[in-house]
Amino acid sequence: MIDRPTSRFLIRSTPPHIATLILIAGISALSMNIFLPSLPAMAKAFGTDPHVMNLAIAGYLGVNAVLQVLIGPLADRIGRRPVILGGLAVFVLATIGCILAPTIELFLLFRMIQAVIAVCFAVSRAMIRDMVPPEEAASMIGYVTMGMAIVPMIGPAIGGELDRAFGWEASFWALAVAGLAIGALCWADLGETQVHRSAGIGKQLREYPELLASPRFWGYCMASALCSGAFFAYLGGAPFVGTEVFGLASDKLGYFIGAPALGYAAGNYLSGRFSRQAGIDRMVLWGTLITAAGTALSLALTYAGLTDQWSFFGLMTFVGLGNGMVIPNATSGMLSVRPHLAATASGLGGAMMLGGGALLSGLVGAVLTPGSGAAPLQWIMVLTSIAATMSALLVIARRRAIRR
Repeated sequence: MIDRPTSRFLIRSTPPHIATLILIAGISALSMNIFLPSLPAMAKAFGTDPHVMNLAIAGYLGVNAVLQVLIGPLADRIGRRPVILGGLAVFVLATIGCILAPTIELFLLFRMIQAVIAVCFAVSRAMIRDMVPPEEAASMIGYVTMGMAIVPMIGPAIGGELDRAFGWEASFWALAVAGLAIGALCWADLGETQVHRSAGIGKQLREYPELLASPRFWGYCMASALCSGAFFAYLGGAPFVGTEVFGLASDKLGYFIGAPALGYAAGNYLSGRFSRQAGIDRMVLWGTLITAAGTALSLALTYAGLTDQWSFFGLMTFVGLGNGMVIPNATSGMLSVRPHLAATASGLGGAMMLGGGALLSGLVGAVLTPGSGAAPLQWIMVLTSIAATMSALLVIARRRAIRR
């Protein structure tokens, strides 16, 4: 482990303060969900079908996934600080473009450009790996993302209230202001953590096969992608289920949509508290099992005719709890497979996670129709959670095989 200066708040010559890491990761989550309660109103404002409006989620995740492939090598080449500052600047401009867009086509274009905020999510994790040794990375990621979980917990609630009071544009104004404020904070506090720069982006891209040849890397990536895929499917279907199935208004819907974040905060606390003792592989497995159990119970209640908004959204806290346990530990695992490619691994893993999320969110938008109820969404969440559990078991089996 290379000795590094101790972090000092607002001193650019030292590593960033943990509060800065929480905020730059948190704005990625905020941009994904603050506007969800406004989706029905936005569809009416642009005169389009709700399924087209769903592209604001699925398309955003898809572009985010593509960017993840490039972000890692870029951050390994030119450093963490310039990538994050540049991403925040473009994000603010794209957010203003969303507000001023006169047509749904232009809105979706600027919404896709907003996906550049992916730099904050991917690079912040690589910075943690730069700052601490592998055995501490899962715990620190857990604590950082536990704090970050507050943002998606309150984001939809704030968005719903802003929509009720000022209209759908207010949520995007809030994102623009947040982007400017965090950009100023990063300028003052975000010290560079990358000590050794890579030889070039092309060389980094050519090293992807080194990661992809590792069964453990695949296992960690798929466990994270599939478990979080259940959550992204939820994001794509929750506004429809809340309004069409349970008849919730936008302000009330905002409070219900944030339910998984309660579990996510708890899961990240458990990761920060117990990952070093229990081991990352065991934490990943437990997290996938919890997610699968919560979604299966939700589906069972639907077929039993016992579901309502309280049971449906309440059980989604188990999805958040499982994700809070899986994502920090699986991330630490994938970054430690090839430590010299930490940012590249973070970007590639993030691409798989968000790309899968885009596909599942789009699929949910296609299968949820008037009269379908919540069951199609719940089935997708159950199946992806089971697949995540199988991936976690693959990692454990591989590690046992190596020890023999």
